[in-house]
Amino acid sequence: MPTRSTSLLRLAAAVSLLPVAGLNAQVQHQHHPPQDNAEYAKILEDPSRDAWQKPHEVVMALELKSTDTIADIGAGTGYFARRFAHHAGKVYAVDINKDLLTLAAKGAPANLSTILADPDDPKLPTGGVDTIFLCDVLHHIGSRAAYYGKLRSALKPGGRIVIVDFFKKELPVGPPPAMKLSEQEVRKELDDAGFRQVKSFDFLAHQYFLVFQPR
Repeated sequence: MPTRSTSLLRLAAAVSLLPVAGLNAQVQHQHHPPQDNAEYAKILEDPSRDAWQKPHEVVMALELKSTDTIADIGAGTGYFARRFAHHAGKVYAVDINKDLLTLAAKGAPANLSTILADPDDPKLPTGGVDTIFLCDVLHHIGSRAAYYGKLRSALKPGGRIVIVDFFKKELPVGPPPAMKLSEQEVRKELDDAGFRQVKSFDFLAHQYFLVFQPR
């Protein structure tokens, strides 16, 4: 996970969801981020996000089973985690911001649990997760090589890591290209960490959608 302060991290995550036209003003305030998590929540849950994030299609593509356990890393307000809870047996909403996790848990199905993680440790149960999902967050994580090892330890036999993140180019949404990881970079990092790509989807206009399993 990221290595900066919690407030700055969540601002970065929120900025990654903003239209490019609004990025410059937001980035200028990164050194003085607002203290109200409600601002982050409003951005993360903006209904206009659905048009390009296609959450229903993403969830359906994962073909979750009622017996599956899925962990949403960087879950924030639970945008995806709450949706997963209607399809999987157990959902872990993982984040380093306890206030956003409180929002994620509010009104969520009973099979959703929150995990207050450390920046360098998702604190997932060893061998307890079928799917680890990271959407629009991987490019914020520091020391990813070590972090991948912790994710691998959390996977059940046959488990998978799912990465959804922005293409490394100018887009109408998302952060500037300099902040992003390309598909090639992600594939190489996961390959170096002992994973192989087993599937990909191309229905998202602004993001790659990759699935990896341990070799």
